Amino acid sequence: MVSITCHGGVGEIGGNKILVEDGDTRIFIDFGMSFGRRGMFFEEYLKPRAANGIVDLLFTGLVPELEGVYRKDLLKHAGMKVHDYPSVDAVMLSHPHADHANYISFLDEDIPVYCGETALHVLKGVQGAGMRDIEREIVNFKRRPLMKKDYRNPPVEREFRTFRTGNKIKIGNMEIVPVHVDHSVPGAYGFVIHCSDSTIAYTGDLRMHGTRAGMTEDFIAKAADEKPDILLTEGTRVGQDRDQSEAMVQEECDRIIDSSRGLNIADFNFKDTDRFKTFYNIAKKQGRKLAISARDAVMLKHLADDAKAEVPLLKDGSIVLFKHKAASGTYSDEDYQTYEREVFSTPGITIIDAEEIRDHPNEYIFVGGFYSINDMIDVRPEKCTYIYSHSEPFNEEMAMDFDRLQNWIRLFGMDFRQSHCSGHANWADMKEMIKRIDAKLIVPIHTEKPEAFAELGKIKLVRQGERFQKI
Repeated sequence: MVSITCHGGVGEIGGNKILVEDGDTRIFIDFGMSFGRRGMFFEEYLKPRAANGIVDLLFTGLVPELEGVYRKDLLKHAGMKVHDYPSVDAVMLSHPHADHANYISFLDEDIPVYCGETALHVLKGVQGAGMRDIEREIVNFKRRPLMKKDYRNPPVEREFRTFRTGNKIKIGNMEIVPVHVDHSVPGAYGFVIHCSDSTIAYTGDLRMHGTRAGMTEDFIAKAADEKPDILLTEGTRVGQDRDQSEAMVQEECDRIIDSSRGLNIADFNFKDTDRFKTFYNIAKKQGRKLAISARDAVMLKHLADDAKAEVPLLKDGSIVLFKHKAASGTYSDEDYQTYEREVFSTPGITIIDAEEIRDHPNEYIFVGGFYSINDMIDVRPEKCTYIYSHSEPFNEEMAMDFDRLQNWIRLFGMDFRQSHCSGHANWADMKEMIKRIDAKLIVPIHTEKPEAFAELGKIKLVRQGERFQKI
């Protein structure tokens, strides 16, 4: 009989780690970072110690204590029992957001990871920009302990197997059918999982008000046709019924920028390609250039390798690369990380600095945020508009960062505006989806209000680490 154990995503938004077992077949659906639990013990300058491998994460409950799941090098380094073969057959990754993907970093490299083709490009873009971090070694990793003599050794590459909508993936007793959904990152999917005695539908993260609502409709229709016994559904926005579409965001931000007489700063998550294209289109329409960082450029280069991502090339005339001050403050090549130097040497691109923006503020939309706001000290913008294109902070650490950002905005005398389109379906749309899919059992996950689903049918309120079977 099929069993399901939720090792994350229980009573919280994100951190999904869902183990599905059917006889001797075992798969994980997602293996993400729990922002809430991580924030209980760690913050920017207090992180799980790479020197201690997986021990800090096990001790704080950030990953479950399971045998045959984690990397052998980490287990050996921790003095723990090392298995011969992994006890899990695969990971099905719904999309490349950290709360669903990041802790794949700790899994045995012999466990294949299945994900969308575009999702893999996003993962490579994230890992390709920045210093190596033990919590973000999804695509590849360095074996621990990592000695200085081993720094130049190539990393261990994970096995990724990519899919598109409608592919049928056979893993032991299960057949998994991925179906694309619309979310705030490309390469997002829901799953229909056929097991020996039941069918499970998993929503992943989705919305109905985005630019590709038809993709979510495809998933809903497929799930409904398969008449699932169990629906594992997200519920991020229980009780929230107001929405702003991406078209509304573009219209509003276009109006804001058109009426401004100085520099505009666009603060958004660069993995959200819909939002990137919104500001790119505004820049083109208004004869401005979108100034992006080297980190964002790496993501753009990886996404450009996938035609379905439909993003412009880095050398597009409406995109320029902002070179920030680093190390010596002289813009010397040696001041920058390897990935930055590689990006700066890309043929056909235009590179600008703070002086150029200061002299010609009306010609640019600067893509930045809290962690780049101090670059504005070199720009000293006048009549600057700051467009905050995120949701409201939803935890204490984010709230503190937001307060600090507001201090900077007041210091510079910027005009603060907010315009955002959520990556998650509103409550009315969620209820309609659940009604249409009509599963025999509803299992709310990725939500802080699972009890609200009781009005929609028979529900199972799961507990962390609790193994349950079809009722």
